[in-house]
Amino acid sequence: MNNFEQIETILGIHFINKDLLIQAFTHRSYLNESQSDLPGHNERLEFLGDAVLELVVTDYLYREFPDTPEGQLTAYRAALVRTESISDCALRLAFNDYLLLSRGEARDMGKARSYILANAFEAFVGALYLDQGYDAAASFINDQLIPEMHNILDQALWRDAKSYVQEKSQELLSITPTYELVRQQGPDHDRTFVVAIMFGSDTIAEGEGTSKQEAQQDAARKALIKMGWN
Repeated sequence: MNNFEQIETILGIHFINKDLLIQAFTHRSYLNESQSDLPGHNERLEFLGDAVLELVVTDYLYREFPDTPEGQLTAYRAALVRTESISDCALRLAFNDYLLLSRGEARDMGKARSYILANAFEAFVGALYLDQGYDAAASFINDQLIPEMHNILDQALWRDAKSYVQEKSQELLSITPTYELVRQQGPDHDRTFVVAIMFGSDTIAEGEGTSKQEAQQDAARKALIKMGWN
């Protein structure tokens, strides 16, 4: 069993009900493989934590950006609570070291692990909410995830990059961008795609992602930076 007292010390958060903490890190696959008497997997906690997370983030955005319209706030929120943002935060907090996974899941370090980490983050929020209430959960989110908003704003990660680069290129260059698959690699369950964004016959940037759509968005973001449109 992992040393969960260690992560409590790292986070400065000490659970009253230790079973909730352990459950937050328990993936369904671990219970299917293990004969242990653990309290259960983390999917219900994830369900609860997702709702708490959305409320805390929404409250922050509403107060922090009083003159920003609802549609743009929705885009901000979507960028902050997306799987990539949450899993990056969980990885930084060393959640990966405490996950209870089956042997098969433990070997997979690709796209599936990002989802598992994001789910564990949400489950931890749900467990903290049940153990110590809304204020404790909100404090954790405000300390650990909300600061990522600065990076999202700096890099305009909240914007649909493909739509915006098309709008700017048509307005300024009378060109509609196209996208070409450069290469793909890796097994089917963990494939990486590299896509180029083209202005006519000129390659402006290349993007990478775990799907073609994600790679296109990455390429569009890089094109916006390169063209000075971000």
